[in-house]
Amino acid sequence: MRRYFLYFKYDGTAYHGWQVQPNARTVQDELQRALSTLLREDVSVTGAGRTDTGVHARMMVAHFDTGKDIDCPQLVYKLNRLLPRDISADKVMPVSDDMHARFSAVSRTYRYYVHLRKDPFRRAYSCELFYDLDFDKMNRAAVMLLGHDDFAAFCKSNSDVKTTLCNVTEARWVKDGEYSWHFVITANRFLRNMVRAVVGTLVDVGRGRVSLEGFKDIIDGGSRSDAGESMPGNALFLENIEYPFDSKILGANALGENI
Repeated sequence: MRRYFLYFKYDGTAYHGWQVQPNARTVQDELQRALSTLLREDVSVTGAGRTDTGVHARMMVAHFDTGKDIDCPQLVYKLNRLLPRDISADKVMPVSDDMHARFSAVSRTYRYYVHLRKDPFRRAYSCELFYDLDFDKMNRAAVMLLGHDDFAAFCKSNSDVKTTLCNVTEARWVKDGEYSWHFVITANRFLRNMVRAVVGTLVDVGRGRVSLEGFKDIIDGGSRSDAGESMPGNALFLENIEYPFDSKILGANALGENI
């Protein structure tokens, strides 16, 4: 058996998240069906993480194992012919057997998009807010995330996690246009619902509902009920995943030049 990484992207609008569920359409299910059809064997894929219903990914990674020799660029071509229009494969490459799409990742980056004026061309992939926000204050609050390691306050209640510790290395608001912004956050791992809860709490800071001191108290307190509401999933994108590939990639042409 040989292990491969599959890099792909998707519009999550029509899916109930990444993970296979009974009686629900998911991204994982679509990928497994396509790979199993093309490789003519049952293929199971393991993703780098789980995105919730409606959340998108400009970059997602999954690994799968097969005993067959694969022409990586050709498999990418065939996958894109078979997959739905809202999922596209970018590259397939062989990796060493100890590489794992989820556990080998060293960082992940998400972006959450908001706009402050009605815009029919942003509504599907950005959250429309009907009030002014103090983004300077929100950025001062965001910096506090870098000085903490326990994010229980932003973890969905009753989540089955062994630890709520995360190492956040980037958290800031970036202006995209006169009335549009996005929040970018990078960490080694994320808790379920964490990004949308962080954004919701930062929005409360920007509206003046929560002070900077209050934001710090929310983080320190570790109670989800003290933090802000979870923001809609349609405005959240998984943007990037980093791996320690120094000596892990196998094959000179693993990246597939035709992508």
